[in-house]
Amino acid sequence: MVLSFIVQQTLQSRFDKYSRIRNAGGLTGAEVAERMLRENGIHDVQVVSIDGTLTDHYNPQTKMVNLSRNVYYGNSIAAAAVAAHECGHVLQHATGYAPLRMRTALVPVVQFSSMLVQWVLLAGVLLINVFPNLIWLGIALFAMTTLFSIVTLPVEVNASARAVDWLTTNNVADYETRPLAIDALKWAAYTYFIAAIGSIATLIYYITLANRR
Repeated sequence: MVLSFIVQQTLQSRFDKYSRIRNAGGLTGAEVAERMLRENGIHDVQVVSIDGTLTDHYNPQTKMVNLSRNVYYGNSIAAAAVAAHECGHVLQHATGYAPLRMRTALVPVVQFSSMLVQWVLLAGVLLINVFPNLIWLGIALFAMTTLFSIVTLPVEVNASARAVDWLTTNNVADYETRPLAIDALKWAAYTYFIAAIGSIATLIYYITLANRR
């Protein structure tokens, strides 16, 4: 929880700082996204503006790149980095990137597990001496969310790598702003690393609890 708070605060601070620095190409986030998609031969994905801060995401089901207003209309290096990162997910989808396919396949499983896991684990802990296998069912359900967190890591790192490469090649990020784009995306990736570490730690806790019955 402490690490998550530190990462979130640092990410917000870096994003605010880099949002005041214009990218080398002077493009808005929307222009970065549309140009990146077009140059990669993708014409069936929409780029739209949504409310919120750092709410940017790509929805493969609707084929929409959803950019927060600051990113959509902003021409900062932070806006360009975030927009390119989300388009990195589009390229992953278009090329059948294996970790993304795995994560997509896990979505319905994780949604089902999330609805039941807290109740099964609670019942398993309370009834551990009566129904010892119940907690293992809860652990199995929780393990699905842990697996999802782990699979998400290469997906996010790869999308950031694609983003930085495109920004550099197209002179949207120069020798001064490229390190800033990398730094912003690095801190965004840290949120997923912390989530995965937390999920693994919690899974180990429940396994230890079950083994001590």
